[in-house]
Amino acid sequence: MRQTLNRFIFPAALALAALVPGTPLLAKDAAPAPAAAQAPAEPPRLILAIAVDQFSADLFAQYRQHFTGGLGKLLTGAVFPLGYQSHAATETCPGHSTLLTGVHPSRSGIIANNWFQPGIARAEKRVYCAEDETDPASSSSNPVVSASHLKVPTLGDRMKAANPASRNVAVSAKDRAVVMMGGHKIDAAYWWKGGAFTSFAGLPLAPSAQAANRTAAAIIAKGAPAFAVPAWCLPTQRAMAAGSATIGAGRFALEAAKPDGFRVSPRIDAATADLAIRLIDEMQLGKGAASDVLSVSFSATDYVGHAYGSEGLEMCIQMAQLDANIGRLLARLDQLRIDYAVVLSADHGGFDAPERLDQQAYPRAVRVDPALLPGELARAVTAKTGIKPASGPLIYGDGAFGDYYFSASLSADDKARASAALVSLLKAHGQVAAVFTSQELAAAPLPSGSPADWSLKERARASFDAQRSGDLVMLLDRAVVPIPSPGPGYVATHGSPWDYDRRVPMLFWRRGLPGFEQPAPVETVDIAPTLAALLKLSITDGDFDGRCLDLDGGPGNTCASGK
Repeated sequence: MRQTLNRFIFPAALALAALVPGTPLLAKDAAPAPAAAQAPAEPPRLILAIAVDQFSADLFAQYRQHFTGGLGKLLTGAVFPLGYQSHAATETCPGHSTLLTGVHPSRSGIIANNWFQPGIARAEKRVYCAEDETDPASSSSNPVVSASHLKVPTLGDRMKAANPASRNVAVSAKDRAVVMMGGHKIDAAYWWKGGAFTSFAGLPLAPSAQAANRTAAAIIAKGAPAFAVPAWCLPTQRAMAAGSATIGAGRFALEAAKPDGFRVSPRIDAATADLAIRLIDEMQLGKGAASDVLSVSFSATDYVGHAYGSEGLEMCIQMAQLDANIGRLLARLDQLRIDYAVVLSADHGGFDAPERLDQQAYPRAVRVDPALLPGELARAVTAKTGIKPASGPLIYGDGAFGDYYFSASLSADDKARASAALVSLLKAHGQVAAVFTSQELAAAPLPSGSPADWSLKERARASFDAQRSGDLVMLLDRAVVPIPSPGPGYVATHGSPWDYDRRVPMLFWRRGLPGFEQPAPVETVDIAPTLAALLKLSITDGDFDGRCLDLDGGPGNTCASGK
């Protein structure tokens, strides 16, 4: 049942308090929402694009009845509960890249968080999606952040091309979220690194970022008590073991001088919202000579999901705090009387820790067999064929699933024999759902139609780029979690082609637009053409893989306003 928003205005003075647990999520005497006005015919002055990292459609459905803050407000708009990150590589970088480009990874080139180039000149063959690997100072683990790998423009890029007065601003705890939502021409970009917000190399931090860093530093230095537990979260509180980690009852008490404890908690979302609000004020976003776009990616849901899973007390607390932090951001825009349009979605979903799933009526959930790790597969292929590379590993890969690459030193004949052996080994393994060679995917047509009906091959094709994808891709079977050995900070993950990782909510809101709910499947690549129509941007047929969604729940048509 859709929530009716009764109160959503948060005092600006709560900006700092929201970073510290124990403050109420809603002010008791919050002002009632103003009566709905007719949606303006002109483009909104500000597009607020919100991504919630690892916010699956399942998680959204589970907690939506409790959303009374910012998410509750968005539930009064256009609600698409079954959005799809349609591709198979459901990771942070590919997912964020679809949100404001309107194209699948096969077209954007962002096929994964990391890929390999065995023939690259540098010693490290792994390439990070948001790095400039041509810079000698860059590595995949410590990148020189760049949008050079993104082959297409983002919405912000298109807005600036249409009118250079538009400002394109992006904030997140993750550099790849900033780059993939912001694109190539970003006026202000901030992400979290080493216990503070930073930006592109050589750029000074704006006063807003410096102030946000001082606030966060004070909390990190002093520490903070555990978060209060909402009454509706109490049923989720049950401690259990996942390998060497304990999950299910954490409340995010912050030890002094522990910046990683700050990051893996709702506090990083509060800091992200705080910086976004400061940037709105500092740059006067939404009040310039042209429409602006502010992209905000909240990362804590992903950090919490990896560290504690998605079905424990930790995630329940995170959902309550996420709702409050988004509410604080929207309230500031309301106070400034800015005509803004919001979209909220996610880069991918997620799957809980199999140890808990086993106790909650999902006994088939298992951890991946270490034999599927690239090193183990290489040993098995060598034992079967006798093939060894002249140097380096025979097989490159970023884990026990996804893309695998062969050594660049192999002859064409050896590569073909090694590939045949690897395909045979993978297809014989009980945890493998499908294996596709690069030749098979290159020959396959791009998928179309409802993403809910796509085959595994079609999902893999939507992630395939001939320049960057592996020599073959392996998809794990449903409910196989690609973490062989869980431990503190890493017990659950995502990245599969299954719907628990593909399905995400898509929510749109603008004052005056009638609200509605449409349960039919849509795609995240539909977001960019939908916003482009609101902005009246000139678009050429074929610019997007997605389609415009009519956000007017009445007789009007927001898509008809586009060119």
